[in-house]
Amino acid sequence: MAERVILGIDPGTILMGYGVIEEVKKAPKMVTMGTINLKKISDPYLKLAHIFERTIGLIDSYNPDELAIEAPFFGKNVQSMLKLGRAQGVAIAAALSRNIPIFEYAPLKIKMAITGSGSASKEQVAIMLQKTLHFKEIPKDLDATDGLAAAICHYYQRKPNGPAKTVNSWKEFISKNPGRLK
Repeated sequence: MAERVILGIDPGTILMGYGVIEEVKKAPKMVTMGTINLKKISDPYLKLAHIFERTIGLIDSYNPDELAIEAPFFGKNVQSMLKLGRAQGVAIAAALSRNIPIFEYAPLKIKMAITGSGSASKEQVAIMLQKTLHFKEIPKDLDATDGLAAAICHYYQRKPNGPAKTVNSWKEFISKNPGRLK
Protein backbone atom coordinates (compact mmCIF):
# COMPACT_ATOMS: atom_id res chain seq x y z
CA MET A 1 0.00 0.00 0.00
CA ALA A 2 1.25 3.47 -0.88
CA GLU A 3 2.55 5.58 1.97
CA ARG A 4 2.29 8.75 -0.12
CA VAL A 5 1.19 9.63 -3.67
CA ILE A 6 2.73 12.58 -5.51
CA LEU A 7 1.42 14.17 -8.71
CA GLY A 8 4.10 16.03 -10.65
CA ILE A 9 3.20 18.56 -13.34
CA ASP A 10 5.26 20.27 -16.01
CA PRO A 11 2.85 23.05 -17.06
CA GLY A 12 2.50 24.06 -20.67
CA THR A 13 0.02 25.52 -23.13
CA ILE A 14 0.91 23.14 -25.96
CA LEU A 15 1.78 20.00 -23.97
CA MET A 16 1.40 19.61 -20.24
CA GLY A 17 3.42 16.78 -18.77
CA TYR A 18 2.41 14.83 -15.69
CA GLY A 19 3.70 11.96 -13.65
CA VAL A 20 2.35 10.12 -10.64
CA ILE A 21 4.55 8.27 -8.20
CA GLU A 22 3.81 6.48 -5.00
CA GLU A 23 6.09 5.87 -2.10
CA VAL A 24 6.07 2.19 -1.20
CA LYS A 25 8.32 0.92 1.59
CA LYS A 26 10.15 4.25 1.54
CA ALA A 27 11.01 3.93 -2.19
CA PRO A 28 9.50 5.74 -5.19
CA LYS A 29 7.45 3.73 -7.68
CA MET A 30 6.07 5.13 -10.92
CA VAL A 31 2.31 4.80 -11.30
CA THR A 32 1.85 6.65 -14.60
CA MET A 33 3.12 9.48 -16.75
CA GLY A 34 1.82 11.21 -19.84
CA THR A 35 0.97 14.45 -21.56
CA ILE A 36 -2.13 16.50 -22.06
CA ASN A 37 -2.11 17.69 -25.66
CA LEU A 38 -3.47 21.21 -26.09
CA LYS A 39 -2.27 21.82 -29.67
CA LYS A 40 -5.72 21.59 -31.26
CA ILE A 41 -7.33 24.12 -28.89
CA SER A 42 -6.84 27.59 -30.35
CA ASP A 43 -8.73 29.68 -27.79
CA PRO A 44 -6.34 30.44 -24.89
CA TYR A 45 -9.15 30.45 -22.32
CA LEU A 46 -10.46 27.10 -23.48
CA LYS A 47 -6.90 25.75 -23.09
CA LEU A 48 -6.92 26.92 -19.48
CA ALA A 49 -10.31 25.30 -18.88
CA HIS A 50 -9.00 22.05 -20.37
CA ILE A 51 -5.89 22.17 -18.15
CA PHE A 52 -8.12 22.68 -15.11
CA GLU A 53 -10.48 19.83 -16.04
CA ARG A 54 -7.70 17.38 -16.86
CA THR A 55 -5.79 18.23 -13.68
CA ILE A 56 -8.96 17.63 -11.66
CA GLY A 57 -9.33 14.32 -13.53
CA LEU A 58 -5.78 13.28 -12.59
CA ILE A 59 -6.40 14.25 -8.98
CA ASP A 60 -9.68 12.34 -8.83
CA SER A 61 -8.12 9.27 -10.50
CA TYR A 62 -4.91 9.00 -8.47
CA ASN A 63 -5.80 10.79 -5.19
CA PRO A 64 -2.39 12.41 -4.68
CA ASP A 65 -1.35 13.58 -1.24
CA GLU A 66 0.79 16.37 -2.73
CA LEU A 67 1.34 18.25 -5.99
CA ALA A 68 4.83 19.08 -7.21
CA ILE A 69 4.86 21.60 -10.04
CA GLU A 70 7.63 23.11 -12.11
CA ALA A 71 7.93 26.88 -11.72
CA PRO A 72 8.02 29.01 -14.86
CA PHE A 73 11.56 29.83 -15.91
CA PHE A 74 12.57 33.34 -16.79
CA GLY A 75 13.02 33.74 -20.52
CA LYS A 76 13.27 36.52 -23.03
CA ASN A 77 9.77 36.05 -24.43
CA VAL A 78 7.42 37.75 -21.98
CA GLN A 79 4.27 36.48 -23.76
CA SER A 80 5.42 32.88 -23.45
CA MET A 81 6.16 33.37 -19.77
CA LEU A 82 2.69 34.83 -19.18
CA LYS A 83 1.00 31.91 -20.95
CA LEU A 84 3.08 29.41 -18.99
CA GLY A 85 2.30 31.19 -15.73
CA ARG A 86 -1.41 31.03 -16.47
CA ALA A 87 -1.19 27.30 -17.20
CA GLN A 88 0.69 26.75 -13.96
CA GLY A 89 -1.83 28.86 -12.03
CA VAL A 90 -4.78 26.87 -13.36
CA ALA A 91 -3.14 23.56 -12.40
CA ILE A 92 -2.44 24.97 -8.94
CA ALA A 93 -6.05 26.15 -8.65
CA ALA A 94 -7.25 22.64 -9.50
CA ALA A 95 -5.11 21.18 -6.69
CA LEU A 96 -6.26 23.86 -4.26
CA SER A 97 -9.88 23.07 -5.11
CA ARG A 98 -9.20 19.53 -3.81
CA ASN A 99 -7.18 20.72 -0.76
CA ILE A 100 -3.92 19.27 -2.03
CA PRO A 101 -0.70 20.87 -0.76
CA ILE A 102 1.42 22.42 -3.53
CA PHE A 103 5.19 22.44 -3.82
CA GLU A 104 6.89 24.45 -6.54
CA TYR A 105 10.37 23.72 -7.88
CA ALA A 106 12.58 25.65 -10.28
CA PRO A 107 13.63 23.75 -13.43
CA LEU A 108 17.27 23.92 -12.29
CA LYS A 109 16.37 22.36 -8.92
CA ILE A 110 14.46 19.52 -10.62
CA LYS A 111 17.32 18.74 -13.01
CA MET A 112 19.80 18.87 -10.14
CA ALA A 113 17.71 16.48 -8.02
CA ILE A 114 17.39 13.95 -10.84
CA THR A 115 20.80 14.10 -12.54
CA GLY A 116 23.07 16.02 -10.19
CA SER A 117 23.45 18.74 -12.84
CA GLY A 118 21.27 21.82 -13.24
CA SER A 119 22.24 22.05 -16.90
CA ALA A 120 21.10 18.53 -17.82
CA SER A 121 19.09 18.10 -21.01
CA LYS A 122 15.53 16.75 -21.13
CA GLU A 123 16.99 13.53 -22.57
CA GLN A 124 19.44 13.14 -19.68
CA VAL A 125 16.64 13.66 -17.16
CA ALA A 126 14.50 11.04 -18.96
CA ILE A 127 17.33 8.49 -19.03
CA MET A 128 18.08 8.94 -15.33
CA LEU A 129 14.39 8.58 -14.47
CA GLN A 130 14.22 5.41 -16.58
CA LYS A 131 17.18 3.95 -14.67
CA THR A 132 15.80 5.01 -11.29
CA LEU A 133 12.18 3.94 -11.81
CA HIS A 134 12.80 1.01 -14.18
CA PHE A 135 10.26 1.81 -16.90
CA LYS A 136 10.79 0.22 -20.31
CA GLU A 137 10.36 3.00 -22.85
CA ILE A 138 11.07 6.70 -22.71
CA PRO A 139 8.02 8.52 -24.06
CA LYS A 140 8.22 10.42 -27.34
CA ASP A 141 7.10 13.64 -25.62
CA LEU A 142 9.65 14.38 -22.91
CA ASP A 143 7.15 16.69 -21.21
CA ALA A 144 5.84 13.47 -19.63
CA THR A 145 9.21 12.70 -18.03
CA ASP A 146 9.46 16.37 -17.00
CA GLY A 147 6.22 15.98 -15.04
CA LEU A 148 7.53 12.76 -13.53
CA ALA A 149 10.79 14.56 -12.67
CA ALA A 150 8.87 17.18 -10.66
CA ALA A 151 7.27 14.39 -8.61
CA ILE A 152 10.60 12.62 -8.01
CA CYS A 153 12.30 15.91 -7.11
CA HIS A 154 9.63 16.45 -4.48
CA TYR A 155 10.06 12.89 -3.22
CA TYR A 156 13.81 13.50 -2.78
CA GLN A 157 13.19 16.82 -1.01
CA ARG A 158 10.65 15.43 1.43
CA LYS A 159 11.89 12.00 2.35
CA PRO A 160 10.29 10.82 5.59
CA ASN A 161 13.74 10.70 7.24
CA GLY A 162 14.01 14.50 7.02
CA PRO A 163 15.22 17.07 4.54
CA ALA A 164 17.38 16.11 1.59
CA LYS A 165 21.09 16.23 2.26
CA THR A 166 23.25 18.34 -0.01
CA VAL A 167 26.51 17.17 -1.49
CA ASN A 168 29.56 19.20 -2.42
CA SER A 169 31.09 17.08 -5.19
CA TRP A 170 30.37 14.31 -7.70
CA LYS A 171 32.51 11.95 -5.63
CA GLU A 172 30.36 12.61 -2.55
CA PHE A 173 27.15 12.29 -4.62
CA ILE A 174 28.26 8.89 -5.99
CA SER A 175 29.26 7.60 -2.57
CA LYS A 176 25.89 8.66 -1.06
CA ASN A 177 23.80 7.42 -4.03
CA PRO A 178 25.35 4.19 -5.36
CA GLY A 179 21.96 2.87 -6.51
CA ARG A 180 21.40 5.83 -8.87
CA LEU A 181 24.41 4.93 -11.05
CA LYS A 182 25.07 1.90 -13.20
